[in-house]
Amino acid sequence: FPVTIFGHCPMDMKKIDAAMKTAMLDDAKKKKVMELYEKGKAEHEAGNHKASEDDLAEAMKLLGI
Repeated sequence: FPVTIFGHCPMDMKKIDAAMKTAMLDDAKKKKVMELYEKGKAEHEAGNHKASEDDLAEAMKLLGI
């Protein structure tokens, strides 16, 4: 696998961290974003990068980024 695949998840997590500081979301959406973030982080750490990218992408979509 190319190195770029493995480096994508941490970049997405940083984007989500930054966006959450200023996000204008209701509590339910914030909770969903954080659930996807935590799930994506765990999947990344387990080596399941495709699932991680999918969950992190869904979180970013909810944040509008």
